[in-house]
Amino acid sequence: MKRAPDAASPVAAGGVPLTEGARIVTESRDIVEAIAPMLEEPPEVRGALSAPVSDVPISEPAESERARIVEALGPTPIEVDEIIRFTGIPARAVHVVLLELDLAGRVERHPGQRVSLR
Repeated sequence: MKRAPDAASPVAAGGVPLTEGARIVTESRDIVEAIAPMLEEPPEVRGALSAPVSDVPISEPAESERARIVEALGPTPIEVDEIIRFTGIPARAVHVVLLELDLAGRVERHPGQRVSLR
């Protein structure tokens, strides 16, 4: 014989039984309480985020790299990844040069991460 569901149960209100670990959400604070533990950083992440950024070597793209990137561009849009593959220049340097060209008004951006010279 089946027992009648508890009056506070969602089954009693016409709902379906909750799976293990599920919670009933009736107010926004219920959601905040449920996700609060997920928002806390684990100790190993906390230490990694506080590491100095100066450990990463930062260098300006060389003039020869700039010239090869401009040479790879043309009036037809090309994917940024294709420029990186074609020139063999590190992605960071390609993006820096493209940003410089963009700020100078020499490059046009297109959908699909494509760029072309103006």
